[in-house]
Amino acid sequence: MSTLPVADERPFHIPEGDPRLWLYQRLRPLEEAKAMIGAPERGDFDLNPQWRDEAKAAPLLRPAAVLVPIIDRPGGLTVLLTRRSPNLSSHAGQVAFPGGRIDESDDGPVGAALRETEEETGIPPSFVTPVGLLDPYETGSGFVIIPVVAVLAEGCTPRANPGEVDEIFEVPLDFLMDTANHQRHSAVWQGRERRYYAMPYESHNIWGATAGMIVNLRERLGANG
Repeated sequence: MSTLPVADERPFHIPEGDPRLWLYQRLRPLEEAKAMIGAPERGDFDLNPQWRDEAKAAPLLRPAAVLVPIIDRPGGLTVLLTRRSPNLSSHAGQVAFPGGRIDESDDGPVGAALRETEEETGIPPSFVTPVGLLDPYETGSGFVIIPVVAVLAEGCTPRANPGEVDEIFEVPLDFLMDTANHQRHSAVWQGRERRYYAMPYESHNIWGATAGMIVNLRERLGANG
């Protein structure tokens, strides 16, 4: 795999002083990705701390990675998301970032995020510039997810893999960064109440781990609102 671009290459070609430069200035360095696999810092337990001791006694977490794709549209920055196929055995029909488990053949979390994105959305790595990382996220289902924030170049039309993805859509970054849109819900899961973030947008229900990572994105970027 070719050497990944570094943040200072600024694929948006944003001039000094443009506020969008915080995309590059406030994320964790890509070089930390592999070391982050065994050290989750955020997760489903942020809103459910009473489960944390039980989680520590569970088997080792399974490593996964997702891509958090940001697109520079004429009307402003957007974030690309997918809605998983209703026929999948797990998390069917849920809104998610493209991603999945890290394979031994992957070049760490960044390589896994690029591979899974191409498999699910048809977006090749040549259109993707990883720029930094969010904090590793632990799920209640036993995964530690490394979120890789990336910029997508224009000229590539996503194509949903029907075996994995039912729909690909975009949400304005401003909407996701506005805390007025960060709701807290609860539901009974495995016989216990679980609290989680939710960010309904148009016909899409963004919730759970995906919403939790978006909350972390807002914290990292220090967005207003």
